[in-house]
Amino acid sequence: MSSTHRVAAVQMMVQFANVPANLERVRERFEEAAANGAQLVVFPECALTGYCFDSQDEAWPHAETIPGPSLEVLSAACARVNAHLVVGLLEREGDRIFNACALVGPQGVVGSYRKVHLPYLGVDRHVEAGDRPFAVHDAAGARVGMHICYDGAFPETGRVLTLLGADVLVLPTNWPTHSERAAEVMMATRALENVVYAIACNRVGEERGFRFVGRSSISGPAGEALAFASPDREETIYADIDVARARRKKLVRVPGLHEIDRINDRRPNYYHRLVE
Repeated sequence: MSSTHRVAAVQMMVQFANVPANLERVRERFEEAAANGAQLVVFPECALTGYCFDSQDEAWPHAETIPGPSLEVLSAACARVNAHLVVGLLEREGDRIFNACALVGPQGVVGSYRKVHLPYLGVDRHVEAGDRPFAVHDAAGARVGMHICYDGAFPETGRVLTLLGADVLVLPTNWPTHSERAAEVMMATRALENVVYAIACNRVGEERGFRFVGRSSISGPAGEALAFASPDREETIYADIDVARARRKKLVRVPGLHEIDRINDRRPNYYHRLVE
């Protein structure tokens, strides 16, 4: 199996509380990206639902189970084009609701994630915090670690996913105004410090007085920008990644003189304050 994959991030506008319209748009943009060779396509946080709900009652009718009807549509699209996607949605379980994303492939839902770190903003004011451990899932040979928006501000998240074997950190997000610097540098830093690829997919447009700042990105294991989107346009960005590179954690700059390994050089016995 080849270690090279083409990945994409679809920076798009989202219609608030209009799942059918958003689902059709996601499907169209996914199939377009796959036609351009993408094997893994990432969409924004809450891409199916919108984000700025004012209560759980308002959000509830737009939430779905995982698996559920929207993901069945997207799974069929994955099967048609033999590719994977990550999409954000609101997940319903019992009487609880979560800000979630799902990795979907030709065989259906591969895995899902519930946002752990919740800012006081939008629907995150009204959902439950994620209640499952971080996990890594396989997408045609690439090991994908999912987290959502504010999770990216906590470096422990990316490090745990890396220790679980992630080749690619995937971050669907809804970064609004005042998040410009996060969009520009945060995921590049996560990629650099973990020697992995990182895909941040933001949205553009406005919703209930909030403007979203775009700047979706794909970063390489040295923190380099492989692709970077505009602040205000719908667009799809692409990059070719080599997961074998993400698995070589020891970096030899000058043999015998300058060699570093940001995973094996850790000193966890000094990090106890992180979990106190």
